[in-house]
Amino acid sequence: MKPKKHSPLLNRTEPYLWILPSVLLMSIFIIVPIGCVFYMAFSKISKAGIVKGFNGIENFSKVLGSKAFSVVLSNTLVWTVVVVGLSTVLGFILALLLNNKFKGRKIARAIIVFPWATTLVIQACAWKFIIDTDYGALNTLLKSLGIISSNVNWTPTPGAYFAWEIACGIFVTIPFVCFTALSGLQSIDNSFYEAATVDGGNYWQQLFHITLPLVKPSLTVATVLNIIYVFNSFPIVWTITKGDPANRTDTLVTYLYKLAFYNGKQGEAAAVSVIGFLILLVCASLYMVSALKKGDE
Repeated sequence: MKPKKHSPLLNRTEPYLWILPSVLLMSIFIIVPIGCVFYMAFSKISKAGIVKGFNGIENFSKVLGSKAFSVVLSNTLVWTVVVVGLSTVLGFILALLLNNKFKGRKIARAIIVFPWATTLVIQACAWKFIIDTDYGALNTLLKSLGIISSNVNWTPTPGAYFAWEIACGIFVTIPFVCFTALSGLQSIDNSFYEAATVDGGNYWQQLFHITLPLVKPSLTVATVLNIIYVFNSFPIVWTITKGDPANRTDTLVTYLYKLAFYNGKQGEAAAVSVIGFLILLVCASLYMVSALKKGDE
C-alpha cells in the first residue's frame, strides 16, 4: 500500500503549525508584557495605576535627573561585572579541578550543586545571619577559634554591605558556571592532549591552546546568561539590605520596585525597566558578536 502524499501547501505550512503554540506562548507571556512596559514608560500613570495619556519622555527625564539613579546605575554595573567576572573565573577553575579523576569526585560535584539548588532568598538569609554583628556565625566562629576577642561589625558602611552582597552573588553563581564549563571540558577528546604531550606541550600550553578555545562556546553561553540573571537579580539585595541606606546598595531592579510599589511612581519604574532592558540588550549583543567573531578566527 503506497503512503499518502501530502499536498505542497501542507508541506510548506506544517512546520509553522508545529511551532505556533510556542509562538503564541511567547507572545502572551513575553512580547505583550514588554510592550506594556514600554507603553507605561511613555505614559502618565496615577498612583492607582490608571493610565492618563501619553507624556513623551517625561518619565525618563525624571529618572535620569534624580540623584539616586546615578548611584543605582553605578551599583548595578559594579554588581554585574564583579559577580559575573569572578564567578566565571572561579567556576572555570573549579570545573578544571572537578574534571580530574579523584576519590569522592561524585560527592564533590553534588556538594557544588547545593548553592545553586537552594533558593536565593534562603541563601541571602543565611549570609545575613553569618555577618550579623551581635549573633552572627562568623563572629561566633572566630571567637571560638581565639582569633577575635569581641564581636566585629562586618558592615560598618554601605560599601561593606554591598561587598557582602556581591560575595553572596558570586557564591550562588559559581555552580552554574562550573557545571556549564564542566560539560564543555568533558566533550574534549583526549587525543588533543595526547598529541600536545607528544609535541612537548606543557600544562599551561595545553590549557591556553586546547582547553580554553574548545570550552569557549560553553563559557560564552554561561556568561551571557549570567549577565542577564545577575543584572536582574532581586532577592539577594532585597533580603540583605532592601537597598538601604538611601539607595546606596540599590540596583536597578530593587530601585524600580521601590518606585512602583513604595512611591507609586509606576511610570518612572517602567522607564527604569526600559533602560535596564536596553542596557542588557546592548551588552549581550556586543558580547555575543565579539565572541562569535573570535570563534570564526
